[in-house]
Amino acid sequence: MTLRSSQWYSGDDRNAYIHRAWMRRGVPDSAFEGRPQIAIANTASDLTPCNAHLSEVAQSVKNGVYEAGGIPLELPVVSLGETNVRPTAMLWRNMAAMATEEMLRANPIDGVVLLGGCDKTIPALLMAAASVDLPAVVVPGGPMLTGHFRGEALGCGTDVWRLSEEVRAGTLSEAMFVKSESSMIRSPGHCNTMGTASTMALVAEALGLVVPGVAGTPAPDARLREAAHLTGALTVGLVAEDRRPSTFLTKGSFRNAIVALAAIGGSTNAVVHLLAIAGRLGIDLTIDDFDRIGADVPLLVNLQPAGRYLMDDLFRAGGFLAVMREVRDLLDPDALTITGRPFVDYLDDAKIWDADVITSRDSPLQPHAGISVLRGSLAPGGALIKPAAASPHLLRHRGRAVVFDSIEDFHARLDDPDLDIDEDSVMVLRGCGPKGYPGMPEVSNMPLPAKLLAKGVRDMVRICDGRMSGTAYGTVVLHVTPEAAAGGPLALVRTGDWITLDVRGRRLDLDVPADELARRMPNQAAVDGYANPRRGWERLYVDHVLQADQGADLDFLVGSSGSEVSRESH
Repeated sequence: MTLRSSQWYSGDDRNAYIHRAWMRRGVPDSAFEGRPQIAIANTASDLTPCNAHLSEVAQSVKNGVYEAGGIPLELPVVSLGETNVRPTAMLWRNMAAMATEEMLRANPIDGVVLLGGCDKTIPALLMAAASVDLPAVVVPGGPMLTGHFRGEALGCGTDVWRLSEEVRAGTLSEAMFVKSESSMIRSPGHCNTMGTASTMALVAEALGLVVPGVAGTPAPDARLREAAHLTGALTVGLVAEDRRPSTFLTKGSFRNAIVALAAIGGSTNAVVHLLAIAGRLGIDLTIDDFDRIGADVPLLVNLQPAGRYLMDDLFRAGGFLAVMREVRDLLDPDALTITGRPFVDYLDDAKIWDADVITSRDSPLQPHAGISVLRGSLAPGGALIKPAAASPHLLRHRGRAVVFDSIEDFHARLDDPDLDIDEDSVMVLRGCGPKGYPGMPEVSNMPLPAKLLAKGVRDMVRICDGRMSGTAYGTVVLHVTPEAAAGGPLALVRTGDWITLDVRGRRLDLDVPADELARRMPNQAAVDGYANPRRGWERLYVDHVLQADQGADLDFLVGSSGSEVSRESH
């Protein structure tokens, strides 16, 4: 086996001397002689609190790499903290993927362990790994332990939305709301609900890119360190076998991911991320595949926001593999994992230990839980809704539009007592797509007007070209494509127009005659978006970002460039 890293380290010429000398720093000659160089792409950052513990996990990976005869090399990469980064972490996902890809390609490495946790970090790492196509495996950072307030378990994100609405409704004091803040985050790790972070960790395992049985292990659990050690050792073997993403990921792998997404009640954000990852691999995946494969998959995991429990409950109840055993017949039996064995091979010994957390196939929480794809005059390119998080009585609805042209317009008018809105209205927020915001923020789950909350209203139909947090809930139609800023029909909607939602019929229609729509000029604020960036990443992003139905990747990043670097640096 000729290692890729030997292109840097082999030989006695000046360039090989430079590469070895600067990397030597006390290591012996054997460090450069036939030992795989394993990068640990680490998204740890104090500004990404959910990933702050990953440097500890990295040490366990290093130990495993050393044990197996490799050389571990920690590589800090761009980190995105969902709760801190403005205007939205989604704006930077593609940049993080591009930077990681380039650093993996540019450096003398033979394989990589990807350490991620917070929402955009695992997707960005997988996009990078797919494009550079070196042996790669993910170690998810794991969810935090559950905190409690007033004797009740707190779900990260989900209970923020719930409690903040209670304050606006006048049923919870601001003082008590603030007091709950110190109880929300109990330990290291990402959100403990079935939000995007948990979803992407489990979905990555279903794809085959996590050692089976690891995803969902709580961040403070000693078993995560054990798994990290074993994964480090495994990666050395991947290099010897040349097991790269392109060698085993197939359309069947993505089928398994879609089935998993439905069965766990996962985040709609997984759709845009899986589309982007598939695009890097050259696999033909569309939003219609999510509906075709996932629509009739039962919801088996009783976790917030679609249910009651939290991620550490899922782990103790049997974990992800116990869930997937229940839907084994829906999986691709030939789709392989990073270990070289099919994913389904790992389901035989999985058991459900708490049937209230993980239900059986015979008694699901919901019989049809997958994400539904809607089309119609308001979403010719498609839109998504997550029925498992919606109110059943609103899944077929006709209401009068109340339109907001930006998130600033929404916040300015939402609680205006004179706002002409009732519980049957359809709230429409535009200017929040990939180009329009820019970056497609998680604002689709719009808070309800205070005057309706005071009346006891807790859900309404909401439509947006942005995204929704995986921790959120409600009857929300999102990822409307084309977005308003890209000339979609959403830019033509006016307050007072009638909108029809029919989830069973997979329709989203603006009930305005076609000839009248043809006469309308698009709302300029919605088309222009928030700003017209003049420079930097925002300029590049707005000029090249694709729509949500194509994963919101950049047009020039779709596909793979491999790991070859043809020129020397000196």
